[in-house]
Amino acid sequence: MNKDKPIGYIVSGGLKESFYARLTVPAQDVQEGAFVVMQNSNWRYYGLVTDIQLGATDPRFADEQTEVRFPAELAKALHGQTLYTNIEILPALMQDTGPALDSHEYPLWKAENPNDPNPIPVKTVPQHHTQVEMAKPEHIAGIFGDPDKDGNFIIGYTREQGHPVCVNLDKFVQRSSGVFGATGTGKSFLTRLVLAGLMHHNKASVLVLDMHNEYGFDDIASDTKKSVVGLKTKFKSKINVVGLGGGATIRGQVPDFNLEIAMADISSSDVEMLSRELNLRETTPTILNALYMTFRDNWFAEFREMNRETTTFEDEKGKTKEVPADGSVAKWANENGVNVMAAEALHDKLRRLFNKHYIVENPAADSVAQIINSLEAGKHVVLSFGENESDLDYLLVSNLLTRKIRAAWEKKTNEFRSHGKGEPRPLIIVVEEAHKLLNREMAAQTTFATIARELRKYYVTLLIVDQRPSQIYDEVMSQLGTRISGWLGDDFDIQAVLSGLSGRESLRGMLARLQPKEEVLLLGWGVPMPLPVKSRRYDDKFWKELLGSKGRKSEAELIKELGIN
Repeated sequence: MNKDKPIGYIVSGGLKESFYARLTVPAQDVQEGAFVVMQNSNWRYYGLVTDIQLGATDPRFADEQTEVRFPAELAKALHGQTLYTNIEILPALMQDTGPALDSHEYPLWKAENPNDPNPIPVKTVPQHHTQVEMAKPEHIAGIFGDPDKDGNFIIGYTREQGHPVCVNLDKFVQRSSGVFGATGTGKSFLTRLVLAGLMHHNKASVLVLDMHNEYGFDDIASDTKKSVVGLKTKFKSKINVVGLGGGATIRGQVPDFNLEIAMADISSSDVEMLSRELNLRETTPTILNALYMTFRDNWFAEFREMNRETTTFEDEKGKTKEVPADGSVAKWANENGVNVMAAEALHDKLRRLFNKHYIVENPAADSVAQIINSLEAGKHVVLSFGENESDLDYLLVSNLLTRKIRAAWEKKTNEFRSHGKGEPRPLIIVVEEAHKLLNREMAAQTTFATIARELRKYYVTLLIVDQRPSQIYDEVMSQLGTRISGWLGDDFDIQAVLSGLSGRESLRGMLARLQPKEEVLLLGWGVPMPLPVKSRRYDDKFWKELLGSKGRKSEAELIKELGIN
């Protein structure tokens, strides 16, 4: 197909429905999801092909095999006159290009209107027979950003022609975002790409809650068994890898420092959040409140040290009786008007926390403060959970840590707004297995839902990574700006990713028909319009382009490659 040749012309459509164009090229030259451009007078329209339909001027021509019944030349002529292919185009944007000029007289991507050159939502329609063409690199750069401009990160390439498509990282960090895809679609590699771009851009600090130890040090791909470069390897001193628990190692390597949680830092709300995981009863909040009222910040350590012992004594009649021993759960419960059996049941269930090696009474250092200080200083932190990969570990540690971070960033923001002190550095918290923390039941209890809803004004946003977006609370999903989604097979997951977006019915099939690997759909507030792209590969070429000269070839290399003497 001639890339500069129009592929068709507009035949029908409207603002409340899609545009329809008659193809003038073979149907095989156009794919679902193609980015197309329509130039009409002084307006340029940008759209997305959402369907390809076969048609006939009369159903009989479609039923009869004219290529068999007639000579080849006559059959070809009949095909051109009686059988046709239409494409359905989802209109996305329109742009004022000023007076209609020949495309050779001025660059297509430069709008002639100096007052408002930016594309706007489609508010009118092109004329009948307006030419439709495939988007050129300059069109894509005009919408998604120039790849050579600082802050524009190439996330992938158009599927038909391989033109680079960028995400504006300055806009990306302003709101929470999400990376989605079914298991095995390459979410971790895609997340590594995005994180590498954010860290290289260096306009925000990144905290990665690395449940499966994938992002810090080098790893081995589960499918190809090849080595995967860790972010620490490339960014070195810009990243602190933190291990959970004293003396913990990550894949045999020593982290920059270790996170130990002080017992005094565990609040009653941290435990209440674990109700489902620990199978806690409805009486738990009452008991926890009584513990806090008795021991204040030392409630966890004091409760941990309580025993279940009893002592015996003889009463006045010489009968032997058992009573709770000093330091027992029962004695404390009796003294504080708490049901003994409920208190002892809670003590039993909290043994799973009491035995965690990373929860200590007196940590060797205030590692929570170290993490916060590193993030405030502009470094990035990857918290690797090591062998602590249970949901209980992940829920407790991630919620406690983000609760502390939230308090620190709110304090800095208020000081900045009230007294003009240093502006807080934007922070992105990366949450894997997000549905475990942000489902409907947990969302009201965790800090993460608050961050998604409110903390954008406090310079904190989330990057959630998940294979089951339908299980994430819809109020949280509605707050996501940029959404990058790989293939999803479940209808409810597809519906969740597309929630709140215009044209979602047209995009539903497109998302379901992505290639299982290396194709993603860009959506949401952070990108000007939806677009399926072939994602970049996380390999040596990527790192060379990101950290080197963006992969530009020298003149000598180009001459040699083209075979020019």
